[in-house]
Amino acid sequence: MKKGRSSKHLADGLNFIILPVVFCVLILFLSLGALYPCFKEFSEMSRSYFNSEDISIDPDCHDIFVPVEESSAVKEESVHEEKTVLDIKPKEQKNIPLSSVTYPYYGQRLGEVIIEDCQIYTALYFGDGNYELNNGVGMYSGGYIPGYGKTVMIAGHNNTAFNGFKYAQKGQKVIIRTYYGTYTYEITDIQVKQSTDSSAYDFSLNYENLIMYTCYPFDELNLTPYRCFVYAKLISGPVIDKNN
Repeated sequence: MKKGRSSKHLADGLNFIILPVVFCVLILFLSLGALYPCFKEFSEMSRSYFNSEDISIDPDCHDIFVPVEESSAVKEESVHEEKTVLDIKPKEQKNIPLSSVTYPYYGQRLGEVIIEDCQIYTALYFGDGNYELNNGVGMYSGGYIPGYGKTVMIAGHNNTAFNGFKYAQKGQKVIIRTYYGTYTYEITDIQVKQSTDSSAYDFSLNYENLIMYTCYPFDELNLTPYRCFVYAKLISGPVIDKNN
């Protein structure tokens, strides 16, 4: 009888230890699963802040951005200070033939976006994948390039390139510099909408307009259900002549 009771006490003791351990392990796995999106987003943001290595990309995707009328002196300075690009004066053009414009491929850098009032100076890539958004801002490939007379749509991370949208106001100027010309836009509206709200953009419009967007709130590390949309109208820039 004593032996039976001893075995029962031993089994009860093991259950007392094992069951809480199993329970804790299950809770840990469930917690990690629930927090995975947060860890993933934080990892992406950390990489964009601290990673000094070049991100691998298809060798066919290269930089096609060569500023118009760039002097060798300014080009030399811009290696040391990116903001000197503002000192480059582009050649004035009213119309450029479509045949002279090389349409970018996904992943190519085709220019830069400058919003001085928002302290935004960033590279502009064609496409809005991880590579593009981790290295600057990305132009939605389903939209149009500047000068085409349609909707231009650009995305950027809220904690890096487009964090300056917290200072955005109507009337501020947006400069988009491409290898075929410089475009100036003026901010007309700022709206916060659900990420699933398709009314935030319209690619069927027959006039040039710029839409830029980022996650909202601006300093949130996690994925959010909201986007801040910044709308702007074209003020100046060469028109792409689609008949030539």
